Amino acid sequence: MVVSTGSDRVTFAEIRARQDQTKIDPDFNPEFNQLVDLRAVTGFDMSSEQAKALARRMIFSSTSRRAFVASSPAIFGVARMWEIFTEMADHPSEIRVFYDLSSALKWVDLESLPRE
Repeated sequence: MVVSTGSDRVTFAEIRARQDQTKIDPDFNPEFNQLVDLRAVTGFDMSSEQAKALARRMIFSSTSRRAFVASSPAIFGVARMWEIFTEMADHPSEIRVFYDLSSALKWVDLESLPRE
């Protein structure tokens, strides 16, 4: 399981750097599932083309389940756009966007967040 969190305004460069870091981590397995916690994000600083490029990068496998959690309609909408861009990729992973953490955890087969 990969847990990614964001807060305040999130930029294209920050997401790209995190993706790069994840991909080269020796403990990372592309088959892992992911929880993306966007509940503290207030906005995104990136164009729709930049979002599309990030969403279509192949970091996770097509069997990975990736749950995005957003608390505001605007952030939920951006996450849904990410889901759609990923679905348009050649080998997309499964992404679903949720308003509540418990539903997201259930979808990735967890009862609670893993501890660090």
